[in-house]
Amino acid sequence: MRKRLDAILLSVRSHGERGAIVRMLSAEEGLLAAYVRGAHGRRMGPLLLAGNEVAAELSARSESELPQASLELTRSRGGLLGEPLPAAAIEWLSALTATALPERQPYPALHAALGGVLGAIESAGSARDWASALVRYELLLLAELGYGLDLSACAVTGENDHLVAVSPRSGRAVSAAAAEPYAGKLLPLPAFLVEGGRGEWEAVFDGLALSGHFLERDLLTDRAFEVLEARGRLVSRLRRAAGLA
Repeated sequence: MRKRLDAILLSVRSHGERGAIVRMLSAEEGLLAAYVRGAHGRRMGPLLLAGNEVAAELSARSESELPQASLELTRSRGGLLGEPLPAAAIEWLSALTATALPERQPYPALHAALGGVLGAIESAGSARDWASALVRYELLLLAELGYGLDLSACAVTGENDHLVAVSPRSGRAVSAAAAEPYAGKLLPLPAFLVEGGRGEWEAVFDGLALSGHFLERDLLTDRAFEVLEARGRLVSRLRRAAGLA
């Protein structure tokens, strides 16, 4: 078996004295693992970083065998890892994706969205410019894995106007009028998730609270506490950037 594909690196784990197991996300194959020889060499160090985009040539005797990979760097984001806030975002996005997705199942929409968020982090002038995209990626990942929220209409009235909250139990949107009797029991629904565009800081943190609730409840359960710690570090740094820490 030989394949060539484009992928986003998510994690690198040393394996033996000279090699490493890498996990990466491609549009065609989804999440996959592969063995890379010479991973500790000087040439490979700048390549094997989470967030980098690579062209991967995979070879294996059978589909069930862990393939070996020859990697060529196509887009480096290593420079971002020296900046605390972008580094925390890349750490979280990579850990979330590598932990949540099953292997060898294609999710082309997630692959495209992850590349988009990473590109926004790379090019944006401030974290507020990409934080909304990060929230959307979290919600897309939930939806792709069968835990999507229904933000299309009010769960009570069926109308799609003035949606301001989400039920923490059903994941369905609630309109302003229907939400009044349940004040304090619903999760705020930031306007940018309904109307598009970029959210201001208050809306961003409402969005993070919303996606975080369902990620922790439905997806990142007992096996993923360390992953949630990475998210906690990111949220803390975002709050500092917003002047709220």
